[in-house]
Amino acid sequence: MDNINYPKINDIDEIIRIDSEVVGDHNRRSYIRKAIEECRCLVFKSEQRIVGFLIFDTHFFEHSFISLVVVCPSKRRKGVAKALIYTFENISPTEKIFSSTNLSNEVMQNLFHSLRYIKSGTVENLDEGDPEIIYYKRRSR
Repeated sequence: MDNINYPKINDIDEIIRIDSEVVGDHNRRSYIRKAIEECRCLVFKSEQRIVGFLIFDTHFFEHSFISLVVVCPSKRRKGVAKALIYTFENISPTEKIFSSTNLSNEVMQNLFHSLRYIKSGTVENLDEGDPEIIYYKRRSR
């Protein structure tokens, strides 16, 4: 059975395992720990194991910003990221929701498009030669 909820601090090693599998290191451990402690992290569990997570904040011009969506490579293209984003849309503390992805990340761009997010601008020079595309959606009540 699948479910989405806020993780406990003792879930951090499982979340870090997924993150390091995707990015190749453990550099975001303190960032992820803080998000868990501040209830700004959601996890997707399948068969009692965490297979994906989402981190958000509300410091983007006082609007919600999905800063990270990470899914275990073996569980990709199975609706995990979509379910995490849908869940966040339903609990978002702000009406406007923003997120971003690199121009090179076509999979995430397609996901945003399928979820009816619209392009809201671009930021150059974050990743050399790979602009960041900002996406926006107004949550429906």
